[in-house]
Amino acid sequence: MKKIVNFLFEIGMLKKTPRTGYQFLGTGSESVAEHSFRATVIAYVLAKNHKEADIQKVVLMTLFHDFHEAKTGDHNYVNKRYVDVDEDRAVSDFAKNLPFGNEIVSLTNEFNSMRTLEAQLSQDADQLDFILELKRQQDIGNKAAAQWLHYSVKRLITDLAKNMAEEILHTDSSDWWFKRREELWVNGPDGIYKNK
Repeated sequence: MKKIVNFLFEIGMLKKTPRTGYQFLGTGSESVAEHSFRATVIAYVLAKNHKEADIQKVVLMTLFHDFHEAKTGDHNYVNKRYVDVDEDRAVSDFAKNLPFGNEIVSLTNEFNSMRTLEAQLSQDADQLDFILELKRQQDIGNKAAAQWLHYSVKRLITDLAKNMAEEILHTDSSDWWFKRREELWVNGPDGIYKNK
């Protein structure tokens, strides 16, 4: 039990591990855990729409895909030009003491191989989370985000993910709540300003 508890403490470091690409974008910030959460939800949505996909495998693969960053930290594309990250060693080091460690290693390796449908959906979920955040940054005025979006969309593998990205690019990130309803903004949610 002690080894499992230590593993859970270690994975908790992902809540405090920043995704470093935002320092180059100039706006935005998130932890690895924040990224992994939405990427996993996206993976579920993608897998639900691919009848031949193993949903559980896609979800777990996406949830596990950045576990190594609890040890290595997140390295953006500039960092990776100068730093060699031993992801395999990081994953095997914490997995070797866990009764389910082989599953984490296997799913991480499959994710990195990109050969199976499940790995491709998981990779797409990883990218779509970033695309959603880049679109939000673009919508609030970061002009560089548009260029980053262009390249991020090119990384998508499946047709479903490409279709989703197309919709993301044409949707304002605040549409889900803002809806540009003047009456709501002038009168308030309960019409409290209507008679004033």
